[in-house]
Amino acid sequence: MKRLTILLVALTLPIAAIQAFGHQGHQMAGHKPAAPKTMTGELVDTGCYLGHAARGAKHVECATKCINNGMPMGLLTSDGSLYLLTMNHDDPDPYNQLKTMAGRTVSVTGMVMTRGGMKGIDVASVKAASEAAGK
Repeated sequence: MKRLTILLVALTLPIAAIQAFGHQGHQMAGHKPAAPKTMTGELVDTGCYLGHAARGAKHVECATKCINNGMPMGLLTSDGSLYLLTMNHDDPDPYNQLKTMAGRTVSVTGMVMTRGGMKGIDVASVKAASEAAGK
């Protein structure tokens, strides 16, 4: 029994080390990331939007509260697509800036990702749509 315990610990330690450091340099070797894209849409809180289609000016106060309490943010585009917005690990500031823009039309630039049917954008920069249109 003692040998089995030692064997299990010896096999588990490398896995724990991989998990602890696995996020560092998570790009696959030789994998070329796609170019960043800019997408425009309404910033929604995903819980209320998915739950009961809540969005727009009437929902700003609730969406802001939900986002500030940890609800994930989404970008709802004009074609009805919803993108989960993720925080860029190297620069969280643009993502955090979005937290004050619930219900507004924004332009988000970042890596667009799709996995398992879910679409997302790793937020690299953000502008209110009126700022983006003026340039």
